[in-house]
Amino acid sequence: MEIKIINKSSHDLPHYETGASAGMDLRANIQEAITLEPMGRAIVKTGLFIELPVGFEAQVRPRSGLAAKKGVTVLNAPGTVDADYRGEIGVILVNLSNNAFVIENGERIAQLVIAKHERAEWVSVEELSETARGEGGFGSTGVK
Repeated sequence: MEIKIINKSSHDLPHYETGASAGMDLRANIQEAITLEPMGRAIVKTGLFIELPVGFEAQVRPRSGLAAKKGVTVLNAPGTVDADYRGEIGVILVNLSNNAFVIENGERIAQLVIAKHERAEWVSVEELSETARGEGGFGSTGVK
């Protein structure tokens, strides 16, 4: 699949690291370093603008290494880039650790996954079909 992209950053285009990778790393495109204090958050720009086909979205997801090693993750994970959005892709990062984290220009801050999606049409009814689970909600299927 081909997707139109404008790259106003000083970095290479996002790319898949392996043949089976689902996501492509997004890099910070910033003039000066950003310090994320503990529990702090910031929108970090990427310098990327995309034109997705209708029926697709781009999901902005955390990088597992950044989350596990530094406690920094994407706050609204996954963030959604809609097919009709033409602005710069930004990443909302949050620092959940007890230590300040410095984001440098070019730092890999998130990953981007392109996903097909469907549009739903609601059908109002008076009752839903019965299932074995019924109304069992959070934790109702057990813990082990």
